[in-house]
Amino acid sequence: MSHLYDLMLLLDPNVPEDRHTAVLEEVESMIAADGEVVVSQDWGSRRLAFEMDHRAEAGYHLFQFNGENPLLERLRHSLKIMDGVLRFRIIRLKAGTPPPAPPREASARPRREDEGDGRVAARAAADAPADAEE
Repeated sequence: MSHLYDLMLLLDPNVPEDRHTAVLEEVESMIAADGEVVVSQDWGSRRLAFEMDHRAEAGYHLFQFNGENPLLERLRHSLKIMDGVLRFRIIRLKAGTPPPAPPREASARPRREDEGDGRVAARAAADAPADAEE
């Protein structure tokens, strides 16, 4: 019995665009060979919550597809060794899950020069020696 899955790919922003295209085409053809692609959405380049392999951003792409276990195993194996893929996650969805909404625009608020990094100040305060009056 076939199940519905989400596959989120995080693509390396430092590889050429034609490599991104090749990765997406390869993944789509693997899914189409043994399953069915329901949705393919390019979410664009977004800032990561934390750096992965010294990269602060990644290209996000979502596939929603129907498939079975052998397809999942092939996808996992291929994506682990595929050049250009930083991370991926496959999640099984409940039956009747609606298709994903189009991605929201990433909040691209430019950093003002007078804004400091609050984490640096908080860390410096935490590391500062405490004046202990006895």
